[in-house]
Amino acid sequence: MYPVCTLRLENTTQQPILDRLENRALRTRVFQASVQRGNHDGPNDTRTIAGRLAQLRAQKAKLLGFADYASYSLDDQMALTPQAADRLMTSLVPASTAKAREEAAKMQAIIDREKGGFALGPQDWEFYAEKVRRAEYDLDESQIKPYLALDRVLQDGVFYAANRMYGLTFKERHDIPVYQPDVRVWEVFDASGASLALYYGDYFARPNKSGGAWMDSFVDQSGLLGLKPVVLTVLNVAKPAPGQMALLTWDNTTTLFHEFGHALHGLLSNVKYPTLAGTNVPRDFVEFPSQFNEHAALDPAVLASYAKHYQTAAPMPPALVEKIRKTHTFNQGYMMTEYLAAALLDMAWHTMPWHPNAAAALGTPPPGTGPQDVNTFERTALKRFAVDLPQVPPRYHTTYFSHIWGGGYSAGYYAYLWSEVLAHDAYYFLEQHGGLTRENGQRLRDMVLSRGGSEPVDQMYRRFRGRDADIEPLLVERGLKAATPAKR
Repeated sequence: MYPVCTLRLENTTQQPILDRLENRALRTRVFQASVQRGNHDGPNDTRTIAGRLAQLRAQKAKLLGFADYASYSLDDQMALTPQAADRLMTSLVPASTAKAREEAAKMQAIIDREKGGFALGPQDWEFYAEKVRRAEYDLDESQIKPYLALDRVLQDGVFYAANRMYGLTFKERHDIPVYQPDVRVWEVFDASGASLALYYGDYFARPNKSGGAWMDSFVDQSGLLGLKPVVLTVLNVAKPAPGQMALLTWDNTTTLFHEFGHALHGLLSNVKYPTLAGTNVPRDFVEFPSQFNEHAALDPAVLASYAKHYQTAAPMPPALVEKIRKTHTFNQGYMMTEYLAAALLDMAWHTMPWHPNAAAALGTPPPGTGPQDVNTFERTALKRFAVDLPQVPPRYHTTYFSHIWGGGYSAGYYAYLWSEVLAHDAYYFLEQHGGLTRENGQRLRDMVLSRGGSEPVDQMYRRFRGRDADIEPLLVERGLKAATPAKR
């Protein structure tokens, strides 16, 4: 008798365990359990609820004078209209789906070579993608971690890049109270030597701490109130044993640079009103500074400064650096397509017009929003946007898309991608003008990072860049298109 093993489903379509389940029948069971969540009659059926929520939101928008809920929701975002968000996403569909089909063909070749006797299905993707990763992108974290000591990454990487671009220096303070002994505090000084802000770092995991990584502020900058910012970044790195060095994975490292990009948005704020300071900007703009700052992690000068062996101080070998760069394009056709499918599905639900029967009793949903109609609506929407690849389901199906039904991202799931387009476009602009220099950093600081939400962010970005953002840098960074030397 084998012991009973309970698998807990994550809130995504693909499940982490699928990359190591060799039994295809078991992979299929796990995958079907994932995609059928909320899709059965009974107390956990969310189909009627999803349709009803969509109609109530459409009714709310109509009462407020908007054509649909997405138009209402995006009215104060950078995109401004759902049509603009749709244009961005649909412009990325051809390259993303083409790359996904290439990736699928590569995995099908492995199945055929192993005489599997079946066509690649969505339940197989993670398992065979892992085989491709090991064969072509074999990045051993145990080889990388000795070159990524937390304190060196922080001091000689994150802080070094902030000094290089913005002239900031950081002095650790041991006389300022902290809420937990592992938390550290730095006073931040401007290039002139003036005290600018306080920066708290809370990097280690502990039992009573929420998971994940984020940035927050204890005090928002305010010219009106004469307040300097007090900013916090949080990670959940495993705390080392006493006397041992905290070593990071590459993912930890990019996360630290990412969250510090948010921190810079708060630290460099220079506005009158605290409600407009720092990261108080539209959702589809707030990730721009953080995603931009991720580029610093692989910038040659910055990487050379911090990526050194924690025992010997030897630099990270070029072959290892190249492996890290190469992994950035692994499985990106799939990842972009599953994201686009979910984001376009979100927009489809929230551009649904209000139906006159929407005020019917809760148990009698209006036409088009009943349990069976919800699945029909989803299939039709995915087909309309040409993201209905059989091997690449949306990252979230309607019935468990908690981001848009209860997580605050209704008509807003596109925002991650919108910000990413800005981030890559801005970084390529700086590359064309000398890279991460003080002059370029000052331009970004003056025109974007210091301005918070004090002016329309589309105008802010256009003034910084000289034009609207281009999607080509994102396609190149994701490996969906070859780089054009003139534009790189």
